[in-house]
Amino acid sequence: MANDELVLVTGGTGFIAQHCILVLLGSGYRVRATVRSLAREAEVRGNLKTGGVEAGDRLSFVAADLGDDRGWAEAAAGSAYVLHGASPTPSGDQVGEEDWIKPAVDGNLRVLRAARDAGVRRVVLTSAFGAIGVGHKPMRRPFDETDWSDLTGRVAPYQKSKTLSERAAWDFIAREGGALELAAINPTAVLGPALGPDFSHSIRLIKSLMDGQPGCPKINSGFVDVRDVADLHLSAMTNPAAKGERFLAISGESMWMIDVAKVLRERMGAAARRVPSRALPNWLVRLAALRDPAVKGIVPMLGVNLNATSEKARRMLGWVPRSREEGIIATAQSLVRLGLVKASG
Repeated sequence: MANDELVLVTGGTGFIAQHCILVLLGSGYRVRATVRSLAREAEVRGNLKTGGVEAGDRLSFVAADLGDDRGWAEAAAGSAYVLHGASPTPSGDQVGEEDWIKPAVDGNLRVLRAARDAGVRRVVLTSAFGAIGVGHKPMRRPFDETDWSDLTGRVAPYQKSKTLSERAAWDFIAREGGALELAAINPTAVLGPALGPDFSHSIRLIKSLMDGQPGCPKINSGFVDVRDVADLHLSAMTNPAAKGERFLAISGESMWMIDVAKVLRERMGAAARRVPSRALPNWLVRLAALRDPAVKGIVPMLGVNLNATSEKARRMLGWVPRSREEGIIATAQSLVRLGLVKASG
């Protein structure tokens, strides 16, 4: 077990953040989590219990919002490390780029400033593959940590916000970080056990397949299990070699959606009876996009191979993730267990 040091985890209601809290508590750390509203403390504790941990008084909460200075000095006080996973999620149909980018950039700087002023040793930033592999012309090699998303290409506002906010974090450390250290984790699509009904966008991919979406568009993605992402955060927090580095988190090679569906059909039995077996031709998806804004968002991704490599994390931090298939099945099993997919029968 580790010593009794305090770790601040921002965005405590988040899927990755809660799995990070589970790993930290299991390793002997005390955890302080930020939430926008303290009314959600019971929900977070309930999710951790689903994950097998009764947090008790080793977990505390503080209210803090990325868009406001209040609460951050209190949140960072006495913390040895910060895992910064909080991310703004604007809602509404008319959300513009600025509604994503400014809160993400300002939020990162707010957290880093509070961490520096509180004497925190290292911040581990939860960035995204969206800061690495988007907007490029077709690549002949897997993406790695030297790549940054090309913002002159076709980049969605969320991915642009992740790119600019991570760059802002590195610039802050270089300019005014003082003794504060930074490492970044850039996960591909994050799967694994859902702890409750509020889960990641990536898990919706599996839920949609299990609920019987009409077919599989030619979409490619890397996948990684959230438990391995949490382990990677812990390694990046404590390993001296991680200082100043970013780490891509992907298990094996990327997969096409039709192959994800095949894994579900082969391994999930009756629970997968609605999973589609048909690949949707690109022309049909483009046609559907004319009347469905949700489909329109995936059109730029049709046929684009987003393969990446986690060789750096394996080599520098000894990271060994679960297989892609294990992450897919763990996701599906948790959705069934929590009653979050359409009932079979």
